[in-house]
Amino acid sequence: MSFVLETATDADASIREHAGLRRAVTRRRLAFALACAMSWVGLIALLAAALAPGGIDMLDVAILAVFALYVLWPLIGFWNAFAGFILMRFVRDPVGLVCPPARLVTGEEPIIGRITLALCIRNEDPQRVFGNARAMLAELSVTPFAGHFRLHILSDTDRPDIAALEVRAAAELQAEAPGRIAVAYRRRTSNEGFKAGNIRDFCEHHAGDADLMVVLDADSRMSAARILKMVRVMEDSPRLGILQSLAVGLPSMSPLARLFQFGMRLGMRSYTFGSAWWHADCGPYWGHNAVLRIEPFRRHCDLPRLPGRSQHGRDILSHDQIEAVVMRSAGYEVRVLPEEGGSYEENPPDLIEHMRRDARWCRGNMQYLRLLRLPGLLPASRIQLVLAILMFIASPAFIVLLALLLVQALRNAGTHWFDAPAGLLLLALGLLVMFAPKIASALDVLTRPAERARFGGGWRFLAGCLAETLFAFLVTPLAAVSHTLTIAGIVLGRSANWGAQMRDAHGVPLRAAFARFWPHTLLGLTALAGLLALGPLAALYAAPAFAGALFAVPLAMLTASPAFGGWMRRNGLCAIPEEVRPAPTAITTNMTLESLQDG
Repeated sequence: MSFVLETATDADASIREHAGLRRAVTRRRLAFALACAMSWVGLIALLAAALAPGGIDMLDVAILAVFALYVLWPLIGFWNAFAGFILMRFVRDPVGLVCPPARLVTGEEPIIGRITLALCIRNEDPQRVFGNARAMLAELSVTPFAGHFRLHILSDTDRPDIAALEVRAAAELQAEAPGRIAVAYRRRTSNEGFKAGNIRDFCEHHAGDADLMVVLDADSRMSAARILKMVRVMEDSPRLGILQSLAVGLPSMSPLARLFQFGMRLGMRSYTFGSAWWHADCGPYWGHNAVLRIEPFRRHCDLPRLPGRSQHGRDILSHDQIEAVVMRSAGYEVRVLPEEGGSYEENPPDLIEHMRRDARWCRGNMQYLRLLRLPGLLPASRIQLVLAILMFIASPAFIVLLALLLVQALRNAGTHWFDAPAGLLLLALGLLVMFAPKIASALDVLTRPAERARFGGGWRFLAGCLAETLFAFLVTPLAAVSHTLTIAGIVLGRSANWGAQMRDAHGVPLRAAFARFWPHTLLGLTALAGLLALGPLAALYAAPAFAGALFAVPLAMLTASPAFGGWMRRNGLCAIPEEVRPAPTAITTNMTLESLQDG
């Protein structure tokens, strides 16, 4: 009887604790929504005050409406960063607060189930891919739990030459792999459903008795320690359906990748903590470097086909977030573990590849407009889909806003139509909102001696911050033009095909840069001409809004220059911790596809 009473008491306590967590999450979401709403109204009111001297006409109303749409996404980033900074600085266990299942894991628990490492590839350099896999298997093989893991290489490659190299590399890996870790290779003859279809095929036909799946992309690298911790968290929390790691960029010789990964390392830290604080169990899934529970994923995450004539119109491209919200609607938690270290990815080596990847993400996220009414989704999950749409809708809103402001300025040239003090205050607040995630993380690093040392010292870290800030000023309008062109292509019904990503650092010639970015240059020249008509000061004042587009071609060439990348690396500019103190999992030597063919 005492055992029954004790069990009942424990169950009651668990129910009360769960109810308390739900109330806390509800309060967090209400506080976050209130902060966003109040600041949103405040910024719109400030812009209205800046436009008031000349009277509010219909063009001003349009400006205010477009601004209201544009500023939503930066404001959400600002409040995520604010919440994240508070957590990082003033909470003893911020990871445990935003991901409660992680609190229960000590690191001593045995691994019980069977875990598959699912490595998804398509037309990639086999030497790079299998080299990454070999490094991860080597680490796992020396743990006491190696026998619980197996590696499945899931290929969607449709190039016969690369497929032949994959088969050869897989056979070599199978021969070399430690005896307790099995290695399997499977190639589909059709890539129906793209990556989501690849994983679906594996879950339905090849997963066997596996309980959990570690999803990896071709450029993914994860340490054994990170994999084991995430598996332990999943095994200890049976209602956890997806656990996403915080994947960070790898060291690179590419100037663009160095700048981008340094900025992401800063921005993602506070942003991820803040968003996880209010997303809670409705967290994100980014499609790789994550652990999934196979059975509920197989049962609930079979994605619908969209109406349309082309394959690209029917298949969901950005499948990951849809899988996350569907998993949550089935009653399983989806959480992010916002810890740095042990989870890595590679960033595009040049602006052409970077914008190509963004275009793919943009097309996928725009499909969410047709999925907002999926039945059974929780309100927080629908909000996540809206935010994913806003991330790209903000770009055309930004371009239209600048165009309308320029037209209004030209219409009212020589008159007092704009209040300069209010405009300057709005600009200052806008920059604060835009850079808040990076500012918050930079302050956190600078106030911790150990963190400064991880980045190579305080002065070197500040130099990296300055370089990355200049880069962000230039790339933001450039990206906005690219996103706008992609969305225009979607509206016009243009299709797009995606090949393998180029991952190695290389130079970008003038012809290639101009072919890709001449529309950006033309738009930048148009903006410059209009602003010069108002006067040199107007062009200088608005330079951050158009300079990146104007100088897109030389920027693409400079940020891909191997010589510039070598100079940055020698001087430690935009160095990340894995470069200052290399980790074995983070750095491997990659040979080229040609070297494998020659061998």
